[in-house]
Amino acid sequence: MKNGINIRENSKVESITQENGVFRVETGNGKILTSNTVLLAVGRRGTPRKLGVPGEMMEKVAYRLLEPEEISGKEVLVVGGGDSAIESALLLCDQNKVTLSYRGDVFSRLKPKNAENIKQAMNDGKLKVIFETLPVNILKESVVLKGIKNAEEIMIKNDLVFIFAGGELPIEFLKKAGVIITRKYGEALLKHN
Repeated sequence: MKNGINIRENSKVESITQENGVFRVETGNGKILTSNTVLLAVGRRGTPRKLGVPGEMMEKVAYRLLEPEEISGKEVLVVGGGDSAIESALLLCDQNKVTLSYRGDVFSRLKPKNAENIKQAMNDGKLKVIFETLPVNILKESVVLKGIKNAEEIMIKNDLVFIFAGGELPIEFLKKAGVIITRKYGEALLKHN
């Protein structure tokens, strides 16, 4: 308010085009905004990657953990094997029954402290990790996991699902908006001490 910024919440940008030096921003609700400049702040992850399974659009499914302290006494499934999934599972396991489903057979890309903490939590029986599985169906009171190697299905009781399967940058949207995208692989970076 101090800077006179007009914020429009719950309004998705569908397209950005430039005409005669002025940007035209079209939103999902059919409104068109114009501006001399546009700042895109999509974050590092972009849009959370969906699993594409039945039930994924249910209210009990989330792609980020905002207030773990308010979740208590629940049967929780965390999906993923990266630092975000591990940190979320660890935050939830003291007050909830947590199961972590990971498609890999071991955790391989964790920060050292997260690797140590998840191993300790597993050894202490604070959470259950089911390796080499993927959710295939999210139901009202349960989730069906399928084994990657043996295709065996496991149904677990469930109240909440947190999915940490990475993100997808909106590359086509950015290209249409005139953003030049350069992909760089394996470049050496100079580090300063």
